[in-house]
Amino acid sequence: MAFSVDDAKAHLESLCASWGARVDYLAIRLEQSEGTEIFLRGGTIETLSEGMAIGGHVRVCYRGGWGFASFNDLNSLGSHVEAAVAAARLVGCDETLLAPIQPVQTSLRLPLSGTDPRQIPLARKKALCSHYADLLQSIDDRITTTSIRYTDTAQRVLLATSEGTLIDQAWSDMEMRFAATARDGNTVQTGRETTGSRKAYEDLENLDAQVIDSARRAISALELPTVRGAAYEVVIDPILTGLFVHEAFGHLSEADMTYENPDLLEVMNIGRRFGPENLQIFDGAVPPGHRGSYFYDDEGTPASTTQLIRDGVLVGRLHSRETAGKLGEQPTGNARCLNYHYSPLVRMTNTWIERGTTPVQDLFVDIKEGVYARNWLEGMTNGEMFTFTAGEAWMIRNGQLAEPVRDVTLSGNVFRTLADIVAIGDDFYWDESGGCGKGGQNGLPVGCGGPSLRIKNVVVGGEVAD
Repeated sequence: MAFSVDDAKAHLESLCASWGARVDYLAIRLEQSEGTEIFLRGGTIETLSEGMAIGGHVRVCYRGGWGFASFNDLNSLGSHVEAAVAAARLVGCDETLLAPIQPVQTSLRLPLSGTDPRQIPLARKKALCSHYADLLQSIDDRITTTSIRYTDTAQRVLLATSEGTLIDQAWSDMEMRFAATARDGNTVQTGRETTGSRKAYEDLENLDAQVIDSARRAISALELPTVRGAAYEVVIDPILTGLFVHEAFGHLSEADMTYENPDLLEVMNIGRRFGPENLQIFDGAVPPGHRGSYFYDDEGTPASTTQLIRDGVLVGRLHSRETAGKLGEQPTGNARCLNYHYSPLVRMTNTWIERGTTPVQDLFVDIKEGVYARNWLEGMTNGEMFTFTAGEAWMIRNGQLAEPVRDVTLSGNVFRTLADIVAIGDDFYWDESGGCGKGGQNGLPVGCGGPSLRIKNVVVGGEVAD
C-alpha cells in the first residue's frame, strides 16, 4: 500500500530502531519536491516544465565503512535499508568516527516574506521570462544570442536516524539567469546576470534595469580597448569579493578536502596567518533569508556560524560529522546534499568577508595605475589557484577611475592574494546568485558576500604589450 512523507515518520522510526542495532549509524532521508524549469533561447522556448518527485536515500556506517542506497519507491524502503546495511558491513574494517550531536525531533519551514513561487501559475512565470527575453533582444541589433533560465523548487525533507533524530523541514528556492551575447565582426562579448531568492517570487519581478544592463554591457564592451596584461594593484567590488571568498578560499575550508590530502592539511593549519589583521571570514547557515540558510543540515546537525579567519589567522574549517570526528573538531552543520540521489558532502552555506573600515572612495587613493573590476562573467579554481573574469572594468590612474576596458581576468594564488589585501572597504553586499558545484552535485544554493577590497600584485590578463 502506498504511503506519503506524512505517513512515513513512524515507519522510519521503526526501521531505524530495528536495523540501527546492527550498525554504528543509520540515517534515512525522505524528500518530496516540486518545481518549475523554463529556458528561452533567442526568445524561443526550449524548456517549459513542471515536475514532482518523491524519493529518498539510506546511509549506513559500520566500522568506518559506508553503505548507501537511493530510491523513489517508498514501499520498497525496507529492502533498501537492508541493502545499505549489507554494503556497510561488507566494506567496514576500521573504526567509525562521527562527532556526536544531540538528537532532536522537530518540524520547521524556512519562512517566506512574500508569495510562494509554487502559488504562481506557469503561464505567469512564462510571461515573465518572455518579457525579459524581449528586453534583451530590443537593446541593439548586434545582440546575436540571448538566454533566460528560470527555476523554482520547493523541497520537504524528512530525516530519521538510529540516534533518535527526526527532523521534518521544508523550504523554497528560486533563481533566474540572463545572458546576452553581442557580435561586431570577429569581436564577441557577453553580459550575464544571475539572481536568486529563498524569500518571495516578487524578488524575481521588476528586474528590467538589471536585465537591460547585462545587454548594454555586452554592447559597450565591443568598442572597449583590451586591458594590457600585467600585475596591478586592483580594487574589486563586493560581488567579486563574494565570488573570491567562495571559490578561492571557501572550498579549501571544506574539511573533506583537507583530511584526505595531507599536503593541504599542512597548508590549512589552524593558527596559520593568511591575511592582514583586519581580515575576518565566516561561513554559516544561521543568517536568515539567504540562499544558503537552513535550520539543520542533512545529518541533523544544527546550523551554525563558523569563523574561518579571525584577525587574518585561520581559526576554523567546515565539517560533516565524519570529518569533525576524524580531525577531532566540532561539527559545524555543513553536510549538504543536492537531493535524495546523493550522499551529503561538506559544503559551504553563506560565506562572507566581514566589512572593513576604509571608505570605498579611499580604496583608490595613491594607485598610480591599477584596475577596478566589478561583477563577474565566469570563474574557475584549481586547488589554491584561481582565475576570474570580471563583468566590467576600468583603469585606475592617479587615484581616479579612467577609461573602461574589457577582457579583464584576475588570476593568482589564494594564499598570496589574501596576504596582499591592502584595505577592506566599509561597504557590504550579499550576492544571492550562487549555485555551487562539487562531487557531481551542481547548483546547490549558496550565498556569498563581502565588501570592496584593494589588493596588490594581482595578475590581470589581457593584451600583452610588445
